[in-house]
Amino acid sequence: MNLKSPNDRSNFLADGLGVTATEPWFKVKVEVIQSYLRAFVMNASVSADEIIFVDLFSGNGLYSIGYQKEVFPGPALAALSSDLPITHWILCERDPESLKLLYRRVDQSVHRKNVVIFDLQLSQLTDKFRRTITPSKRGNKIAVFCLVDPFNFDIPLTTIDSLASLGFSFLMPFTFMLNNRLNYSYYLRDHPERLQRYLGINNFERLSGVQSNIQFYKRVVRMYQNRMLVMGLSTALSVHKVESRLMEIPAYYIGLFARQFSAKAIQEDVNLNGQLQIELFE
Repeated sequence: MNLKSPNDRSNFLADGLGVTATEPWFKVKVEVIQSYLRAFVMNASVSADEIIFVDLFSGNGLYSIGYQKEVFPGPALAALSSDLPITHWILCERDPESLKLLYRRVDQSVHRKNVVIFDLQLSQLTDKFRRTITPSKRGNKIAVFCLVDPFNFDIPLTTIDSLASLGFSFLMPFTFMLNNRLNYSYYLRDHPERLQRYLGINNFERLSGVQSNIQFYKRVVRMYQNRMLVMGLSTALSVHKVESRLMEIPAYYIGLFARQFSAKAIQEDVNLNGQLQIELFE
């Protein structure tokens, strides 16, 4: 569905509809995501004729700290509200209630922008993207910034691999439910199939000796980074402090993975704004 409207972004911030409650660190994460997006656009605009923003997990578009004490846009609506030279926005959401709210908010916030919303399952997205996004060709180069932020392990590596084959670059905040109840033992022993799909592996030899959530978390991220390297993507990781009851770790990684561009160069541009910490948590 294409949505175009002359209304101002302030409409969706005061629409009185449901929002997703979150913790204070999440707002900082959205700001960091926008810094990465700006740096990606700056690098891509040198050679790309079209720049496409994709959010695989858009949610309902709005978040709040506390009980709607502070309402702020998620990455999708923040990107739509920016003045970046993005030519297309593709937002994805599968939850019916969140999807309904997202439609309404995009309709209220978009001003002559080319926006499409997909409500397809992950297994159907690659074919849909293949039909929707015209591949780069001589005289028309396309750059795709794809945000992957599901807050879980549920997106299969095969999906990422298939999207990478279409030329997608990925930004992935590695944020998982990781606490006393949903701990490393829960994922390794009770639900190993989720990690198998997520990492694209059949055994957990490198994870077999972990003794803590922090150790588990860091090894999973490094294993994922290695999988991206094997797929031929350049990689860059940054680290960000977190105080969360859902993620009982002191910091979390954000990964940038790209084949058409240098992930390190883009990260260096982000770092100029003081958003990144590279050595913390090593």
